[in-house]
Amino acid sequence: MRRVGHRKKYKKWAGVLLVLLLILGGVSTPFRQFMALPAEMRLFTGNPKELHLTLPASATVSIANPDVLAVNGARQNPVRVNLSQPLMLMSKQLGQTQLTLRLFGKVPLKRMMVRVLPEIRVIPGGQSIGVKLASDGVLVVGHHLVGSTRPSPGEKADIRVGDYIVEMDGEPVNEVNQVARMVEKAGEEKRSLKTVIRRGHHRKTVSLQPELDRKENAFRIGLYVRDSAAGVGTLTFFDPGRGVYGALGHVITDMDTRQPIQVGGGKVVHSNVTSIEKGQTGDPGEKRAIFFRENQVLGSISRNTQFGIFGKMDQNPTSGLYEKAIPVGLSEEVKEGPAEILTVVEGQKVERYSIEIVHRIHQKFPATKGMIIKVTDPRLLKKTGGIVQGMSGSPIIQQGKLVGAVTHVFVNDPASGYGTYIEWMLKDAGVLEKTGLHDEARFFIKNSCNRKFQRVRKE
Repeated sequence: MRRVGHRKKYKKWAGVLLVLLLILGGVSTPFRQFMALPAEMRLFTGNPKELHLTLPASATVSIANPDVLAVNGARQNPVRVNLSQPLMLMSKQLGQTQLTLRLFGKVPLKRMMVRVLPEIRVIPGGQSIGVKLASDGVLVVGHHLVGSTRPSPGEKADIRVGDYIVEMDGEPVNEVNQVARMVEKAGEEKRSLKTVIRRGHHRKTVSLQPELDRKENAFRIGLYVRDSAAGVGTLTFFDPGRGVYGALGHVITDMDTRQPIQVGGGKVVHSNVTSIEKGQTGDPGEKRAIFFRENQVLGSISRNTQFGIFGKMDQNPTSGLYEKAIPVGLSEEVKEGPAEILTVVEGQKVERYSIEIVHRIHQKFPATKGMIIKVTDPRLLKKTGGIVQGMSGSPIIQQGKLVGAVTHVFVNDPASGYGTYIEWMLKDAGVLEKTGLHDEARFFIKNSCNRKFQRVRKE
């Protein structure tokens, strides 16, 4: 009986000791470092990566495909390592392989998939640019009465706000002037227009009957339509090898429909910052800029995505700080701490300004708000109050790598805002594959750092 009591007492204390060890291990630095190791790691060709475990133990590291990856510069496989020292991983060629870490050479401790990607270098921007975006079709942004007739011709034809008019009487439609001419002609001929609209991903054919507005003595269809947008933003990067660029860091949407504008073409031109409306709590402020040398097109616009606008560009625009390409940093390489942004606050002069990356968000899939940033540079705070509209797209540089772009400002704290990881912009640009305007109405993205202008016409 006494032996049974001793055994129970021993098991009890052993259990208590085990729990204490687990608790101490859970709060220890080595344990946290080990738990922070990802199941998948990405490296650029030729770039080293250090793993820190600081465990007082020996282990072996085996690589399924030694042609892709080397550990501590060793040629043999597996490699004996001391976990109290950093492990140096060196990518050798493109591909992927599995890394297995065994404690004392026997106990499997961690398995990790390592992918080696081709190195990417681009030229950071920061230049202020003018954006002229043409929609793919004519966008319907509202309805209006024709005289006192209700409903209007557009409503009768079930044409809704957010629809795109893409064809009339078999003719492609891209400009509001085309619509005006065709409506007037059909009205004079007293016939309806066979009209094709695009709603989301679907097309629909409707019959649209123009009606005479006696007050204006013109035929109308009761629709407000728009075919283009224009405004200013910031160039994020230029890839000289592929001749492509990325800018803005966020999608251009329509104020009335709140939908992304579907691209039917467009161009990027020179822009000159004339003044700054300083940001303050409740009002993020803005850059005031004008287009100039509009005949000197910097680039085309082929895509408008949640991460900005993208297209072709023949050469790096002048007035930038970089003439040669620099490495880009993947999202997992971004660290909380000091960084800098490149942007223009006067004329065309690109300058560096200090910021702090105060929080980074782990993202496995593309999402716009990847990091929270805060302006710390006293010069920029004095001039702008922090982040202002028109600053979106400003490149974020950390430790010599392009890691992201400014996207949004916090309305209640103009010194702070969001940034997006550069890899999502590179993906939309096709670089990173698997592997003052009168008579124009302004629209803007809520809390974003860009202000845009659009022309609305009544038809």
